[in-house]
This record gives sequence, C-alpha cells and structure tokens, in this order.
Amino acid sequence: MDKKFHIPVLLEESVGGLAIKPNGIYVDATFGGGGHSAKILESLTTGKLLAFDQDVDAAHNIIDSDKLIFVQHNFKFLKNFLDYYGFEKIDGVLADLGVSSHDFDVPERGFSFRFDGKLDMRMNQSATLTAQQIINEYDELRLTQIFREYGELPNARKTASVILKARSAGKIETTHQLCAVIEPLVPQKAANKFLAKVFQSLRIEVNQELEVLKMFLTDVADVLKPGGRLVVISYHSLEDRLVKNFINKGDFSGEVEKDFYGNVQSLFSAVTRKAIVPSDSEVEVNPRARSAKLRIAEKA
Repeated sequence: MDKKFHIPVLLEESVGGLAIKPNGIYVDATFGGGGHSAKILESLTTGKLLAFDQDVDAAHNIIDSDKLIFVQHNFKFLKNFLDYYGFEKIDGVLADLGVSSHDFDVPERGFSFRFDGKLDMRMNQSATLTAQQIINEYDELRLTQIFREYGELPNARKTASVILKARSAGKIETTHQLCAVIEPLVPQKAANKFLAKVFQSLRIEVNQELEVLKMFLTDVADVLKPGGRLVVISYHSLEDRLVKNFINKGDFSGEVEKDFYGNVQSLFSAVTRKAIVPSDSEVEVNPRARSAKLRIAEKA
C-alpha cells in the first residue's frame, strides 16, 4: 500500500489529545496507513507504542522503529496483547474508527458503491462472514433490522423486501448488482447518502463493529492509568453516540449510573465538552474527514 494515499484525519488534534509522556506506553488501536502512529512515535523517547490492525494490507506500512510493536489483530484483543507484552497499564490510546482510505479505494474489497467489486467488506480478510452472504442468506426480518439499526434507513423493510425478491431470481454477488437491485428505492436528490447507509449497515454487520467498539472501550477503562487519555475519532452517529455515552455517563445506552450518594459513575471526564470536527481547510484537502468527530477523555 502506498503511504501517499493515506492522510491521517485530525492528526494534530488527536495526537495532541493524548498529552504524550516521552516514556509512556501508548496504543494506536487502528494503525491503517500509520499516520497517527508516526506522529505519536515522534514524541516518544523510551516509551513504547503498540499498534493494532487486523487488515493484512496495513502490515505494508509498518514503521521501522524499536519503539513500535505492531499487532496484526483486531483491537478487541487489546488486553490479551498488553498482557502478552508485559504492559499492565497504559498512558493513552487512540482509535481512528471506520474503514481506511485504502480499503475504500480497492474495488475487490467491496466497501464502496463507487466501484464494482465482490460484496465482501471484511476488514479481517481471514474472517468467514461476507456482505454477499448477508445479502443472499439473511431472512427479511434480519435484513430489515440491519438496515434500520445500522443504517437508520426509514424504508428498511422495503429495502430488505426488494433484495429478497431480486435474489430469488439469482444470486447478488457484486456491489453494482446490489446498487441496481435497490435503485428504485434510491432518492434522486440523496442517492449517495442512501447508498452509503446501505453499505454502512452491511459493513457494520460483517465486522460486528459496534459490539467490538463496546468491548474495546470497556477494556480501555480497565487498562488506562489514572490521568491516561482516551482519544477516539468516529465517522457516524452510531459510533459517536457509544463513545459519548461511555465517556459522559459510563454507560452505552445513555442511562446515567449513580452511586449510593447520587454521583455519576463514569470512569472518565471529557477533556473537550463538544466533539472536535475537522476545519474547512482539512476537509478540502481530505474530503473523507468531513464526517469525523473527535472526542478526548481522561481516566479519573
């Protein structure tokens, strides 16, 4: 993978939010093109950075540094690998959620409706479940739930129904086949937005993204030192809501947990009251940053 295609989102703001100690232990949960990791490494002297990425393509971007430990696994295994490498607690963690720019631009990965490719969408290419299986094997109720919960589509049931009718005549195997099937439902003035929601729904289901994020945040709360920083960049409301609720209320549902005395039971305090978003100039250079939201929190 050519590194010139990777532009790290909110680079200064996110890495600055870690408040890096030169001798600290840090985690980049989503290594990708290595942009955030490279910036973190600049501030480390005797410290270490563990960088996670389950995508085999990310390994092509490994940075030559004795301060970096690259882990080719999903960040849901955070605690396992911290234990394996002998790190009981860490000083900070950064997670840039979503799909890498590289993967969006590779047609055969099937992440984008802009290209024709197999309905795949696996971030971990050794995983078994693909978007093609979901489209061709899930029943109407389950498809409806995915489109409604993960894509927030108002016509989720109709979308599932149209897909079931089409697949009865033949298997739906590619991204453009799927787009053609649901074309009658696509609003002309918001075609890209509608298709993005459909593809987002499938991607989240294939990779179990929301469940993995919950597991990850729960583990981060255990492994961060007091005063340690949690930095998360999200790209859609479902992710951002989970992160925001966890930071502010200590609960993913948004229900406030209180102790016997009525104090909120959150393990974190928000460093920034509102999410940080990219500047107009950053979006101009990197359009994919447009939907990014950055939240920074400190362990109590």
